Amino acid sequence: MQKIHLLLKKEELNEEKIESGKKIAVVLDVLLATTTITSALHNGAKEVIPVMNSEEALEVAKAIPANDCVIAGEYEAKPIDGFVYPSPTLISKMIKDKTLILSTTNGTVALRKSAGATKVFIAALVNNPYVAKAIQKEKEAETIVVVCSGNSTGFSLEDFYGAGHFIQCLVGNQREEYELTDSALAALMFYQGRVEASKQTLADSFVGRMFTRHEGEEDLQLAAEKGAIDLVPILKDGKVVCSGKGIEVKTNN
Repeated sequence: MQKIHLLLKKEELNEEKIESGKKIAVVLDVLLATTTITSALHNGAKEVIPVMNSEEALEVAKAIPANDCVIAGEYEAKPIDGFVYPSPTLISKMIKDKTLILSTTNGTVALRKSAGATKVFIAALVNNPYVAKAIQKEKEAETIVVVCSGNSTGFSLEDFYGAGHFIQCLVGNQREEYELTDSALAALMFYQGRVEASKQTLADSFVGRMFTRHEGEEDLQLAAEKGAIDLVPILKDGKVVCSGKGIEVKTNN
């Protein structure tokens, strides 16, 4: 029986524990890093390189011709000078056949801290059903660690909701095959109570309210579209690439 555990924020990640045993990490930053990554790959990005901060982003960029990459990032929700803001709808217009170098306060840090897991999947509402379907085939994994990246306040409502949606997609009607920790069960129950309210839940969150104030409606709408992108991004050798596409799943969860 596989165990599903949920971490409520990136600060709960223990890199030594994530490396021990056969663990799969599923990282969510619904607003906005994992939605941006998935969208960028969907729109033709060659790969996405998540970095810890802007300094590392600039260092990584030195090895890639300027015309072949897009450097995007934010720090504490504010744009970084000289970087493209990591808006999925904005980046989609400029990313085809390029590498996205991405620095965010929470999502890319959570990804990097999860790198020691046996496999690291990138998930969001837009691709949760497809990631869940791929993970259902990972029978050797002992624990599936679902990581909410969180935000400046710590707990992130949109990541908690997204985690619940992912867990629903994963377990479906086969609850007896999984052991859910209390945190994982809480996210699942929260999601089940708001199945039809994805956009409203995101809009009501701390970060969602910031989006509304700063004309981020288009990104908010995209992030709320459950199952809209049929990609399964994974972190491999420090880069996010697609491990699967077009997996047939039902997306009415």
